[in-house]
Amino acid sequence: MTGRDEAADLAAALGEPRWTAPRVRPLDRRLAVDQDSVERGLASLVLTVIELLRQLMERQALRRVDLGDLTDEQVERVGATLMALEEQMTQLREYFGLAPEDLNLDLGLLGPLLPTD
Repeated sequence: MTGRDEAADLAAALGEPRWTAPRVRPLDRRLAVDQDSVERGLASLVLTVIELLRQLMERQALRRVDLGDLTDEQVERVGATLMALEEQMTQLREYFGLAPEDLNLDLGLLGPLLPTD
């Protein structure tokens, strides 16, 4: 350590009278966070990831069915599994008070995360 205050040197070079470090306040004073909103937000994030994976698996299964890669028994098992997963997702959304559109993140110029079809 050189003992030089680079921030003060930069402030002086820019013509600022004196640089002072910003005052840092404890996080709990800056954010009004309650347990319910944290729980709902975390549930929303987790369920969004699960819904994205569920939709990707569903598309992959449909593609494999269309290609004829699966036996009739496999098609039945995949269909039953995907329906059960969708039902579980519905129950979890209801438990946390989330609508399906709450799980679709807006990615700005890229559009929504999940397809809206």
